[in-house]
Amino acid sequence: MFGGDKKTKTTNTRIDSLIGQNTELCGDLIFSGGLHIDGRIKGNVIATHESSLLTLSDKGVIEGNVRVPNIVLNGQVIGDVHASERIELAAQARVNGNVYYNLIEMAMGAEVNGSLVHSKVEEGAPAQSMATGKKAMSQDGSDVVESSILGYLGAEKR
Repeated sequence: MFGGDKKTKTTNTRIDSLIGQNTELCGDLIFSGGLHIDGRIKGNVIATHESSLLTLSDKGVIEGNVRVPNIVLNGQVIGDVHASERIELAAQARVNGNVYYNLIEMAMGAEVNGSLVHSKVEEGAPAQSMATGKKAMSQDGSDVVESSILGYLGAEKR
């Protein structure tokens, strides 16, 4: 009756990995599942699964680009943020860069020093890898996603 026809994807709410408050990681972080960050990351944060969730606490800092389908930010990101499904900017969220989103929730007090860019994912369109964003064709003509993370990282550094 009330929106019962809409298809909803379930997101991962379980935390599989934790970066503690007194931890600093230098380099790119690639994960699937749930990731909670209380510490500092100096590098890109990339999810490899379409239901992955990143939670950045008010003490967390990411200095690099973020490519995760589902994001809850309450800390600071210095770089662009790409959320193909949903992003929630909590009251302490600070983003110095552009935010690319499909669905956004923004609390009073959150800051974005950059552009908010809506990028709707079309239903029925072939999914692209969060890691590469590149597609190839298989021999039978169907879409196949390339799995080389190096292609993504090389393109970001240009």
